[in-house]
Amino acid sequence: MAPMVSIRPGPTAARNASRWATFRGSYTHRPPIRALYTQRGIATNCSLNEPSLDYPGPPGGSLPVPIEQRQSLQQRKEAIKNAKPFSEFLTDSFHRQHDYLRISITERCNLRCLYCMPEAEGVPLSPPAHLLTTPEIVYLSSLFVSQGVTKIRLTGGEPTVRRDVIPLMQSIGALRSKGLRELALTTNGISLHRKLDSMVEAGLTGVNLSLDTLDPFQFQIMTRRKGFEAVMKCIDRILEMKKLGAKLKLKVNCVVMRGLNERDIVPFVELGREKDIEVRFIEYMPFGGNKWSEGKMISFHEMLDIIRAKYPGLRGVPSHKNDTSKTFEVPGFVGKVGFITSMTNDFCGTCNRLRITGDGNLKVCLHGNDEVSLRDLLRKDNGGEPIDQEAFDRIKQIEMDRREGILGDETTLGWGERERELLDVIGVAVKKKLEKHADMDDLKSMTNRPMILIGG
Repeated sequence: MAPMVSIRPGPTAARNASRWATFRGSYTHRPPIRALYTQRGIATNCSLNEPSLDYPGPPGGSLPVPIEQRQSLQQRKEAIKNAKPFSEFLTDSFHRQHDYLRISITERCNLRCLYCMPEAEGVPLSPPAHLLTTPEIVYLSSLFVSQGVTKIRLTGGEPTVRRDVIPLMQSIGALRSKGLRELALTTNGISLHRKLDSMVEAGLTGVNLSLDTLDPFQFQIMTRRKGFEAVMKCIDRILEMKKLGAKLKLKVNCVVMRGLNERDIVPFVELGREKDIEVRFIEYMPFGGNKWSEGKMISFHEMLDIIRAKYPGLRGVPSHKNDTSKTFEVPGFVGKVGFITSMTNDFCGTCNRLRITGDGNLKVCLHGNDEVSLRDLLRKDNGGEPIDQEAFDRIKQIEMDRREGILGDETTLGWGERERELLDVIGVAVKKKLEKHADMDDLKSMTNRPMILIGG
């Protein structure tokens, strides 16, 4: 059983009431974080970046150090000195620390991609009451951030089709003061363009955009829908915002399938000749209903050979230890090229990712079929019914009344017994995470959800 949250001296009633008001306000009405606007009216998230700390002076100390900088340096030293160990609840038995959470906020999508959606039968969507509500998503986000998660990615389905996606992002973006550093989105880009400015204001720092071909006709074949022009317009918009100061990462994800889009590999690489884009080629992976076969899969090494036939200078570049992709560059090109090699060369040893599905299940491995429900435990105090804003306030008030208006500090967010149970369930699931996912021969015969119901 995972260890319990340590008990610290209880704060005063006023301090606790203030903390609860702050948390509750994080998913009720909150004015959007103000962004900087250029004269062209394009929002950036520059205001979300911490002030840079200038070097205090040359080694000889001839320049005076402003008192504000001295205080800031001292505060950082104190923070490092008092830093707590990473949460045991999010550390698995192989000492991997999971500080990256992916949350599927909808099962619906406006495309029907071949590798994601079964062609004939589609996918059985969960009843609305089975899906996480906004207060539930924000609470779970807050809980994971309190345990050390620094990056949250919203996925789907297609997250932009969720009606309240902007307020939801505002609420999660507000967790930046609690330790969240990145708020990212995985999207097909079809309807992103008109929401992008508001998302950047809410704290969006990265976009992974799914695009499998640069041929409009082939796009319609692979997605079973139109919309190529909208996606390209979205890419141009993001690049324009980046040029104007938006701190927004852009990665284009391309699933490569033999006989469909391998001829797009080189054109995708050339997309980065003058554009600041990282195109990541993904090995075709088996999921429920997508008719995977090894013959359709093009391996990482075969993709490298295709690119090097035209660009022999392609070379690897250093990457972060937790990166899912192997990064390369063509000398002289602005953009980068990445390869996600789940099938032929896994990266399980440095995996730091957890997933919450749209129906509230914690999934510790994309390719594993073990899941545990956080939704059912979260709703235990609400008779198993979805927790909307009113229900959340009522449950919280019961907890406050039980403590005579004073929120104890034995749990991170003051939820009491329910929060301890959630952390225990999360901790046990994380500890059961395997050292690596199954090999390719086993994966193709394993039962797993369709990708659209997992959250990519």
